[in-house]
Amino acid sequence: MTGTATDALTTSISVEKLKKRYQRTQGSTTEFAVDDVSFDVPDGQFLTLLGPSGCGKTTTLRCIAGLEEPSGGRISMAGEVVYDEARRRSVNPEQRPIGMVPQSYGIWPHMTVLDNAAFSLRHGRRKKGQTNIRERTMAMLEQVGLSAYADRWATQLSGGQQQRLALARALMSEPEVLLLDEPLSNLDAKLRVKLRGELRDFQERFGVTAVYVTHDQAEALAMSDIVILMNQGKIEQIDTPERIYSRPNTAFVADFIGSANLIPATGSSANTGEVVADTAIGPVRCASVEQASAAASGTVCVRPEDVKIIDSSSEGSNVFSATVTSGEYLGDRLELVLDIGGTEVRASVGAESPARPGSSVTIGIPLEKARWLTS
Repeated sequence: MTGTATDALTTSISVEKLKKRYQRTQGSTTEFAVDDVSFDVPDGQFLTLLGPSGCGKTTTLRCIAGLEEPSGGRISMAGEVVYDEARRRSVNPEQRPIGMVPQSYGIWPHMTVLDNAAFSLRHGRRKKGQTNIRERTMAMLEQVGLSAYADRWATQLSGGQQQRLALARALMSEPEVLLLDEPLSNLDAKLRVKLRGELRDFQERFGVTAVYVTHDQAEALAMSDIVILMNQGKIEQIDTPERIYSRPNTAFVADFIGSANLIPATGSSANTGEVVADTAIGPVRCASVEQASAAASGTVCVRPEDVKIIDSSSEGSNVFSATVTSGEYLGDRLELVLDIGGTEVRASVGAESPARPGSSVTIGIPLEKARWLTS
């Protein structure tokens, strides 16, 4: 896994060797939903736990919140150890310095908007000595655009308004850590795009550290400072959105994040600054990875937007003859499926391209855009 440039910042959350095992209902076999997961979240950063269903991302979040009892490891928040298997220490959820926005928002239908937002001041860990609750709550509702709805029943709000109300309630407790469990998954596509921008804006405005769970790669790339991609209870890669997209460490990462051509290779040779992989479409030169080495097998990763249609007279490395087998016009681009010696390769080209199904083209793959993966 790869670290980030934020490692030098003050750590707000530290998760060390976290495990969560479940025992199957039949037999004595146990399996890990979270298996030896470790990561740090710098203060004020927005971290996303990303991955397919069942990868362990929500279980990890619930362990941080104290809603699941881990099977091992250690969790610290804001300098306080909230779980430590070795010391048999586990702080109750209500005593942890967190605010949480669940997937279903958790809005109480029998309360008004104001009473929902003020709940943590009246009943949470900071309830003692609270004054001017209505004034403070109204100020928060003003910031999230709900002050005009303060005396309405919460059920009279739209889905987007309920999401903002859940966020306001979480922030009212002045948490050190904001936990968000797929809070946009119940909304339509356009509203999701709008609200993910609002969520990030609120997080930055209040300066709170956020841990966000989603299976939506677009949300992860658009909102995060750090992305952790999980698979089968383990971490595949920790990186910035830019690096996890452009420099995936494994074929799983490359395939899950965006669209990728994953071309199997039967062998490779490592030269200074590059790897030459033997593939079904021919030798492909790949830019050097952090530790390039020869291998008996691997995968060449090329994003469709990096497959270029070039002049047919072009020569050199990573130049191949192809036939267009199908294409989709998507307004701003053409999504082409190419056949190169029986191997399918996808290309994303400009909408003005004359390439059409049945036509022969020459493609080029820039050396720096081909990535050699051994796992």
